Amino acid sequence: MTIETSRLLIRPMETSDYDDLRVIMEDQDVMRAYEGPFSDEEVQAWLQQQQLRYRQDGFGLDAVILKKTGRLIGQCGLTIQRWNDREGIEVGYMFDKNYWHHGYATEAARACKDYAFIVLGAPEVYSIIRDTNTASHRVAERNGMVVVDRFVKHYRGVDMPHLVFGAQSPAGQVEDF
Repeated sequence: MTIETSRLLIRPMETSDYDDLRVIMEDQDVMRAYEGPFSDEEVQAWLQQQQLRYRQDGFGLDAVILKKTGRLIGQCGLTIQRWNDREGIEVGYMFDKNYWHHGYATEAARACKDYAFIVLGAPEVYSIIRDTNTASHRVAERNGMVVVDRFVKHYRGVDMPHLVFGAQSPAGQVEDF
């Protein structure tokens, strides 16, 4: 999938995006919700996982390119996620900290949510966010989402409480949990 907004181009990640992803995913501030920065190997595995998702699901997390510079500034897209014995399409996002507080995450997340509803016909979408990640909570809220569930994810040796934000398609309803 390729999506264009007024300021952004959202396209599948390519192998050549690795160095730009490293800048983002090896940054302590960006990766706080993941209990710290990724190693080179973890970034490579992340990129390969997205490329596998494109082949298996037809979508995954995508590169977000700032149109006026052509620079990769983050990633945003759709993935299939599980929580509390449920499964749904998640709108996920992560941006280079130099591009925080400019509305790019919200712009990209809205475009991906619309893609899920209009192109994929999804009845609802979710954003699964660590409970301490208030900046991402605000992006989800600006994307029309509300908290619909909670769960604890065990990741990198840590129990991490998460909130599940949900939004319904104009033609559907988000289930109450």
